[in-house]
Amino acid sequence: MSSKGKRPPPDPVAVLRGHRASVTDVCFHSSRPILFTGSSDGELRIWDTIQHRTVSSSWVHSAAHGIIAVACSSVLGTNKVVSQGRDGTVKCWDIEEGGLSRTPSLTIRTNSYHFCKLSLVKKPIANAKKGKETVHLEISEDSRGKTTENQVEGSDTFEDHLQGGLTEETHVEGLKYVAMAGEQSSEVEIWDLNTGERSARLPQENVSGSSSFSTKQRGMCMAVQSFLLPGSQGFLNVLAGYEDGSMLWWDVRNPGTPVTSVRFHSEPVLSLCIDGSCNGGISGAADDKSVFYNLDYPMGSCVVKKEISLERPGISSTSIRPDCKIAATAGWDHRVRIYNYRKGTPLAILKYHHATCNSVSYSTDCKLMASASEDMTVALWELYPPQT
Repeated sequence: MSSKGKRPPPDPVAVLRGHRASVTDVCFHSSRPILFTGSSDGELRIWDTIQHRTVSSSWVHSAAHGIIAVACSSVLGTNKVVSQGRDGTVKCWDIEEGGLSRTPSLTIRTNSYHFCKLSLVKKPIANAKKGKETVHLEISEDSRGKTTENQVEGSDTFEDHLQGGLTEETHVEGLKYVAMAGEQSSEVEIWDLNTGERSARLPQENVSGSSSFSTKQRGMCMAVQSFLLPGSQGFLNVLAGYEDGSMLWWDVRNPGTPVTSVRFHSEPVLSLCIDGSCNGGISGAADDKSVFYNLDYPMGSCVVKKEISLERPGISSTSIRPDCKIAATAGWDHRVRIYNYRKGTPLAILKYHHATCNSVSYSTDCKLMASASEDMTVALWELYPPQT
């Protein structure tokens, strides 16, 4: 083993303390240096990632139920954040000067009580930036198949690229959907964040009231990721992981039957993420492996790219850096594991947390990673900084 391989893992650049319960989820703002965290007692905190301090604290779900997920995205606009509670509700909040709005701008009563984190829509970024050179970004976004092409300098953040390319309001509006496990726990539901109405169920029954495809035997839906495929003209796709270890790939244009079905895991799938190009991703489960996979849309297939065996089971969260170079997984064994995403090779094991790691997430500019744990802390990391 080389001396380089023996280097001790780095320490976090900051540890954010203040939560009084397990921190269940973490999410960076798409363009501002702030971080959102949610805990099992219902508290949503906003943190300043430069000064490493709490900006605001709000109790957004009851302490008895707590928060499952927090999510924000340029898709929602720069002043919105979504929280999901185990009380059967999803709430959309306005971000104001002092913190969150006093009341949510939208509350969806899903009547689904589970452990599956919701998913906002992931948009494909056509070309990851390469150094200082100019790159073309193509984002196919709305259902009419319009394509926005934007030429920008590679030194900006990805969200700057995206905002620059979103020339029509309709482009953004068309993506304000959220996917989550449904009231029937083996189904996926798509909800419209503009209207608060349910838009689709997967699988969807046909006109006669029956569906040729059933997910009931797969058990509960445990993980979802909604995304747009490159060149799919803005039609929503969803990857869903189930209790029996299987994954289904859905295209909402055909809600009765999935594009494909695979079973990479022997235990419940706990986490799914899609990379910035929306051509592949990583799955984590209650078993002893992480799976890197590719999505082949013309073939309608989901194929294992790399399978990584773990010494100890349980991956509760996975995240891929927006530049598609680095990935991270959060483990039941208190560890955060870092990988070269393209090769699937391990790079580091981070050993700061003292209890299960619940969530891991990257900032849009690729410079920061956050990990959240049952030990009530959030750690900020600067690892393998992007080449600028």
